[in-house]
Amino acid sequence: MMDDYDILPRIGHFNDLMEPAAHLFPAGFTQDLKANGFFTAPASTKYHGAFEGGLFEHSRNVTQVLVALTKDNGLTWQRPESPYIVGMFHDLCKVDLYRHPYSEAVLHTWDAKGHETIREKDMTKWEHNPDTLLKGHGDKSIMLLSQYMQLTLEEILCIRYHMGAFVDRNEWNDYTRAIHQFVTVLWTHHADMIASHILE
Repeated sequence: MMDDYDILPRIGHFNDLMEPAAHLFPAGFTQDLKANGFFTAPASTKYHGAFEGGLFEHSRNVTQVLVALTKDNGLTWQRPESPYIVGMFHDLCKVDLYRHPYSEAVLHTWDAKGHETIREKDMTKWEHNPDTLLKGHGDKSIMLLSQYMQLTLEEILCIRYHMGAFVDRNEWNDYTRAIHQFVTVLWTHHADMIASHILE
């Protein structure tokens, strides 16, 4: 399990990378991210970023790719901070999406009169957390981020549809319509794919 010594370099990288958008963050935002697990959560249970801190690493990679794609392709956004906001927080939904499962090893057990058996968590594995209050992927990321800053419609659509066609088929038409409204929706998906399938 990561301690502050492990997390502080990640926060430093976050502050450096996000400096162009930092004026949009309310007081205490970075501390809230830390407290909610943004710097320690995995990005998945078995695919890209399936390790402690994987969510931040993936988010950093997507941000760097999206900023580079914006510059290299002359993309324009509703506000210049958008590639930073979208890239870093497109997967904010994952802060509480995973947890360590309990191992089969028993640490302590009481008698057979109904006292609880205590098991150790397996810190090498991850599983889906069934106790998350907010469900969803892009929608949940938008809900969480909207507590801290007002998002543009472009940012909302980029985060909502960053999975591209890797969603239920009945959303494909909406994804296409979102791209027609803001081409940056497609570029956001592209950045996510480059990060998760090439860089990680």
